Amino acid sequence: MYRGVRYALTACLGIAIGFTLERFGFGFAGPWRRLIRERQGQGVLAQCVAIGLTAIVIQPLIASSSSLLGAIAPISLTMILGAFVFGFAMQLILGCGSGTLVNAGSGNLIALVALPAFCVGSFLGTLILPAAMASTPHVAISLPETLGVPQSLLVTLLGLVALAWWATRGQGGDRWNRPLLIAALCIAALASLHVLIAGQPWGVVYGLGLWAAKMAMGLGWEPSAAAFWVHPINAQALSNSVLTDTTSLTDFGLIFGAALAAWKGAGKTPLTPMVRWWLYGAIVLAGLALGVSSRLAFGCNVGALFSGIASGSVHGWVWLVAAFVGSVGGVRVRDWLWQRATKTEAA
Repeated sequence: MYRGVRYALTACLGIAIGFTLERFGFGFAGPWRRLIRERQGQGVLAQCVAIGLTAIVIQPLIASSSSLLGAIAPISLTMILGAFVFGFAMQLILGCGSGTLVNAGSGNLIALVALPAFCVGSFLGTLILPAAMASTPHVAISLPETLGVPQSLLVTLLGLVALAWWATRGQGGDRWNRPLLIAALCIAALASLHVLIAGQPWGVVYGLGLWAAKMAMGLGWEPSAAAFWVHPINAQALSNSVLTDTTSLTDFGLIFGAALAAWKGAGKTPLTPMVRWWLYGAIVLAGLALGVSSRLAFGCNVGALFSGIASGSVHGWVWLVAAFVGSVGGVRVRDWLWQRATKTEAA
């Protein structure tokens, strides 16, 4: 019974997060794109506020409990490359891991095309990951374990303040966006509750790969030959219903919550432009790249950046830098493609 209540509460958290992201326009790929194009950093500032508040709550909680897990992941060359590719690809489809789910829930055709490819790519990434980990050294660094929780929080918060200052420098009073800051408070509260209820920080990518793995099993794939899926935790996830998987429940909730917010906000400008057919081929390829790269990088903007930094993982900061550099190139390529693919009356 306890498990059933926990699963239900986790799904409700996902719905609330999805509703908040869609209703307030809080995200990751979009604010990065605006910072790169327009030097407008309000969205990045809101991200820093949400991560910082979450860190203040969850780092002491995780350190004081043997049953709560942090989003601590290793750093490696393949992880950095994966984060770079993810940052590049997410700008092509205008959404990261959570953004793709939210956009799909709100009816965005591009996200609906990219999401299945994202799932397949995440599954393929699980097949590649063991070889990638064996190819280069992987070193995990947890600031709470290395420095202690107070010092870890100080380093984390100072880093976020520096990032927020850099993103909003020169904007004066325009750096504060009330709806985004309200969303940041809500996301921080929900992400903190996620640790208490689910026992681990908010994540996205694992659920997508699990869905594709289950479909592959239905088509005759044998998981016993895959090192990732023979791990007891992953093997159990494969044998159980997706409705018992924490990340899947949150992912389903994101889609439903975004759909609810989009329905409540009916009449807004549609998110899906009319584009030429060949662009959808590029979107599928970008979705596959998102899935593979996020698995190799140990997460997306949520599992690696948001939850990683909030948990005190140095991996989250390295992921941030690599993915942002990738996004710079992704924004330029996306603009170039869109100029040629968007259907106009003149065309």
